[in-house]
Amino acid sequence: MSWLPVALAAYFILAIVNLLDKFLVDNIIKSSRAYAFAACFLGAVVVVVAPWFLVWPGWYLFSHNIVNGFIFAGALWSLYAALRQGEASRILVLVGGITPIITLILSLIFFQEQFSAREWLGISLMFLGVFVIAFLPVSRSYLSRVLSSLKLKQVMLPGGTLMAAISALAYAIYFISTKEAYAGQVFFSAFIWTRIGAALAVMLFLLRKADRAAIKKLFNSSNRGKSQFLLISNQTLGATGFILQNYAVYLGSVVIVNALQGIQYAFLLVISAFLSVLAPKLLREVFSWRILIQKAVAVSAIIAGLYFIAV
Repeated sequence: MSWLPVALAAYFILAIVNLLDKFLVDNIIKSSRAYAFAACFLGAVVVVVAPWFLVWPGWYLFSHNIVNGFIFAGALWSLYAALRQGEASRILVLVGGITPIITLILSLIFFQEQFSAREWLGISLMFLGVFVIAFLPVSRSYLSRVLSSLKLKQVMLPGGTLMAAISALAYAIYFISTKEAYAGQVFFSAFIWTRIGAALAVMLFLLRKADRAAIKKLFNSSNRGKSQFLLISNQTLGATGFILQNYAVYLGSVVIVNALQGIQYAFLLVISAFLSVLAPKLLREVFSWRILIQKAVAVSAIIAGLYFIAV
């Protein structure tokens, strides 16, 4: 099976999940640790298929998988913390732009991965597209307008950038380490072990009284209803996207799959364009040739990069 359609499906789903994440951390779940706990705890539900897929990999790979789970939990928590502290349209692009660059560097160091001239061109164009998106004016960016229409916070604090950088580093290490783990294991078995590791990692949040209270409040019966339905639905959608992303890494190059994160922002740009026409009250676009050209350049660069990588 080709990794490309799997990766494209993953990033389309994750683009939607990112918007819901911002809504949840601003309006429903006030603690980034509680949200990370819920995400990793719910992610561990994959153990229900353990009798059919889980295989003992040996102590070395078992330890490797568990450590990967801890790294993933850290990446998730720092991303949620960054979303609470900063503006989502910058945080998500920052994480999505830095992660593949760090992944590329680590892959060249540890895997000595080789790319053709055409693949290098595609990767570079993907990075260019994300870079152009990152410099869209905040007040008119596709994501800022969607979030503003949904009454979400748009505050940029210095800590948001720091936590975003930490999250990007953790994600890059996670993907590189996971690619190595997949080389010696069946995909679903390694994935389940990693989810177990992530669930164990967030159990550490129970050590702090304030975090225990936030987690208890999240799962309290009085908090049931639309909030918990939205949380569970988003995590289910996110788990689907993340499994597809990991499977794409398993099938193909970890660097190229990560570079394709640029397509996630292209999806959001296209969705925002449709929304501005179909639901102008939801997304009020102010016409500007500069913004139009920037978006066109970003999407064109990402699509061109995708072409050179795929052919």
